[in-house]
Amino acid sequence: MSAHGLFVTGTDTGVGKTRVAVALIHALRARGLRVAAMKPVSAGSAPDELNEDVVALMQAANVDADARDVNPYAFAEAIAPHIAAESLGARIELDVIAAAYARLAAIADVVVVEGAGGWRVPLNEHEDMADLALRLGLPVVLVVGLRLGCLNHALLTAESIALRRVPWAGWVGNHIEPAMPQAAENLAALRTRLPGPCLGVQGFFEGEGLPLNMPQWLTLPDWLVS
Repeated sequence: MSAHGLFVTGTDTGVGKTRVAVALIHALRARGLRVAAMKPVSAGSAPDELNEDVVALMQAANVDADARDVNPYAFAEAIAPHIAAESLGARIELDVIAAAYARLAAIADVVVVEGAGGWRVPLNEHEDMADLALRLGLPVVLVVGLRLGCLNHALLTAESIALRRVPWAGWVGNHIEPAMPQAAENLAALRTRLPGPCLGVQGFFEGEGLPLNMPQWLTLPDWLVS
C-alpha cells in the first residue's frame, strides 16, 4: 500500500494525545503494517535527552527512523512552541517538518503524527498546528479529553477543522477526569454532534502506563487498512 498518515490533535494540552497515538501505532502494527511515528514539535525535555512523548512514540513504532526526523524541533521549556523558538532566536518552519515527514513516509506504510498542545497552537508568527496538518495533507484524529467543558472545546475544534477543510479520520474520547459527572450523557452528545466516526473511548488510566499491544477499545478507519 502507499504511504498514509494520521494527524493526532487534541481539544487541549494534556488530554492524552500521546496515549492515543501510541494505541493507533499498536493497532496498525497488529494489521501487519510498517508504522513510523512523528512528533514534529516537542517542548519539555532535559538537556541532551529526548522528550518523553517522542520516546514513547519511537518505542511503539516498528520503523527504525532518525530521531531528527521523528522530532525536528525540540525545546527544553514546556511552553508554547513559538515562544520557545523565539526565546532561542529560532523559527519553526513548516518546510522543515514536511521534508522530515516525507522521509518517514518513504520508509513506512503509515506515519502517525502527533501534534503539540491543541489544534490552534501557534508555531510561528503566522502559522499554527492546523496549518501543519493541512500542509501534510493528513486526516485528523481528534482526542477529546472527557471532563467538564469538553463539549464546547470539542465542537469549537471540530468547527475549525471543518473550516480548514482538513479531512476527518475520527475522534477518540479519553477519560481524564475519573469522577466526571454525566460522562455517558456527554459522550452521547459528542457522538451526535461531532463529524466522523468515534474510533473508541479510552478508560481512565492512573499513572504513566501506555498501551503495549493492540488496544481493544480502538477501531481503525477502514480506508486506512484496506
